[in-house]
Amino acid sequence: MNLPRSTFCKAPDVERQQLREQSDEALRRTIEHVLDDWPADGYRRVTHELGRRGIVANHKRVARVMRAAQMSAKRPRHFVKTTDSDHASPIYLNLAAGFVPSGPDQLWVADITYIQLRKRFVYLAAILDAWSRKVVGYALGTTMETTLTLSALDAACNSRRPPPGLIHHSDRGGQYACKA
Repeated sequence: MNLPRSTFCKAPDVERQQLREQSDEALRRTIEHVLDDWPADGYRRVTHELGRRGIVANHKRVARVMRAAQMSAKRPRHFVKTTDSDHASPIYLNLAAGFVPSGPDQLWVADITYIQLRKRFVYLAAILDAWSRKVVGYALGTTMETTLTLSALDAACNSRRPPPGLIHHSDRGGQYACKA
C-alpha cells in the first residue's frame, strides 16, 4: 500500500474532530458555570479558576472556546448614581462652609456610597466626625431609601450623644432632604 507506518497509529481526522468538539462542549459548559460565579472574569482568570477546580486547560484553548461561544467578561459598572438632587424637598443652607471644627461632635458629615458584591450592590450610609475623621454611625441596606440614612443617624446619636449645636452636613440628595 506504500503508506507510512504512522498512518495506522493516527486516528482519522473526522474522529479527532468529533472528540475535540465533544471536549470543547464539555469545557464550554464548565466555563459557563465559572462565569455564573465570576461574570467579570476574562479567559486568564477563567483558566486559573478551572485549574483550581481540577480541570487542566491551556489558556489559548479557553480563549478559543470562549470566543467561539461569544462569552466575554461582563465589565462591572464603575459608577452608580447615589445622589438624587432633583426632588421637591427643601434644600437647607450649607452651615459647614468655612466651618473648622475645634473638637469632636461639632460637625458630622454624611454620605451614601455603594459596595459591589459578587452579584449585586449594597448601600452604605456613613456619618463621620469631621474633627477626628472617625465613623460615628453607619447603616447597610439593599435599597437607597431614607430609612438607611435615618438608621445611620440613629446609630451615630446613640453612640456619641452629641451636644446641642452639632452641624449635620450631607449632600442635597432626597434621602437627606426629606421631612423625616
